[in-house]
Amino acid sequence: MIAKVQSATLQGLDAMAVTIEVDHYESGQQTKFNIVGLPDSAVKESQERVQSALRVNGYKLPNKTVVVNLSPADVRKEGSGFDLPMALGVMMSYEFLKIKQVERFMFVGELGLDGTIMPVKGILPISIKARELGYEALFVPADNAREAAVVNKLKVYGVHHLKDIVAFFSGLTTLEPTIVNTREEFYSQMFSFDFDFDEVKGQGNVKRAFEVAAAGGHNIILVGSPGCGKSMMAKRLPSILPPLSLSESLETTQIHSVAGKLKKDTSLISQRPFRAPHHTVSDVALVGGGNTFMPGEICLAHNGVLFLDELPEFNRAVLETLRQPLEDRIITISRARYNFTLPCSFMLVASMNPCPCGYHHHPTRKCICTPAQIQRYMNKISGPLMDRIDIQVEVESVPFEDISKAPKGEPSAAIRERVLKARQIQMERYRSLPMGERAQADESPSGTGGRGSRIHCNAQMTTSLLQKYVQLDDAALKLLRTAMQKFNLSARAYDRILKVSRTIADLEAAERVQSHHIAEAIGYRNLDRDNWFE
Repeated sequence: MIAKVQSATLQGLDAMAVTIEVDHYESGQQTKFNIVGLPDSAVKESQERVQSALRVNGYKLPNKTVVVNLSPADVRKEGSGFDLPMALGVMMSYEFLKIKQVERFMFVGELGLDGTIMPVKGILPISIKARELGYEALFVPADNAREAAVVNKLKVYGVHHLKDIVAFFSGLTTLEPTIVNTREEFYSQMFSFDFDFDEVKGQGNVKRAFEVAAAGGHNIILVGSPGCGKSMMAKRLPSILPPLSLSESLETTQIHSVAGKLKKDTSLISQRPFRAPHHTVSDVALVGGGNTFMPGEICLAHNGVLFLDELPEFNRAVLETLRQPLEDRIITISRARYNFTLPCSFMLVASMNPCPCGYHHHPTRKCICTPAQIQRYMNKISGPLMDRIDIQVEVESVPFEDISKAPKGEPSAAIRERVLKARQIQMERYRSLPMGERAQADESPSGTGGRGSRIHCNAQMTTSLLQKYVQLDDAALKLLRTAMQKFNLSARAYDRILKVSRTIADLEAAERVQSHHIAEAIGYRNLDRDNWFE
């Protein structure tokens, strides 16, 4: 008897339905499995797990050859999620189990040798696909049930053991579908941050730079001596960013689900991700790919923050892979076996020492580096990459007296409120653009998210939009001209100054960019100055 059971496999960040066909015939030998349909090693090994689970639970298979076909047969199948549907198909083929209208259900799960059903990655996109194709119910491992239940209009049953499913379809017991109050859980955890800016003593100018960066979606680099607080403040950036919208959360959760990075019992990611890869990271680990596809760090940082500590220590070739994703907010990974386009809209936050010894411009410690050594150190970061970082700020060490006597700083909630008001102004501005000047503007003021070329914050303004929305009066234009000549600033610095000044004006709800907005923006271009090395 040929049995058919429905399952799914991952294709990039999406899922594809797979029909598992099981048949058996006399072979005169011991029980043998033939799995066809482009299975990978994990799928081929399913036969051992399935046979053991069936034997332990009292189902002895006759000495026959079992043929398992994974359809469509021309698509490569990966992962251990086919164990459960394969076991059910074998049981139905041998008539150990009957499931009425089995085509209405989809099954995913890995089997332990005793029949325990263990979690697999990528359940959320599989659940989305099951609803899209009109399945009545999805059976998943109990540990994945909350993740799958985020999708509405689909019954999700979390099961612990193979015998639970057998008992359910035999009418011996009942299973209750998993129900998750998505909105309530999402909003209850939205502002539960581990770090807050009120814990930062002093550093008012740096906190202001972070506020401007968050308000305009600008990339930022911190330059300072060891121990001055660069990493500490970078970790607090998510606490002042606009909260995730539900659509952004679903997209972010889907990426983390495929990568297997979701925490147990997590239904939706409710806070913007913060990814901080070590400087030894490879280009594949950063952008994604590999023999078996895996999202990289830039995709895991989608709708959040990518923090690169000690930026010059990263391999230069690895850093260069960031140039296109920073510009387009998507990345296409092309390999011999697959071609996937993934979203990677993130804020880049980088930190570095000012020189190899770390004490250039330090108020109390002497730098032992020569100007040539400092120049070589800075040249580890290419001009095109630095071109994509709008804000460059020096971080000074806080004296002991300021650390011990400084009062508690301004909380992140107060800063976030100002950031949200500025983002709302930008949302209204870019949503009103006529078609042709913009790609579809994001409906949410919340930030860093969105695929493709949607414009939703000042950091993404094109040259034509800069000319339209940053019109300088004579005083501001004179100040900018003087700064360009005095510090010998480059043309790339010119655009960055205008974008940042527009954000500073939005924080003040100012209609026009004025001279004091330009002055503050000029102060955020430290590394562009010819005399910075002196």
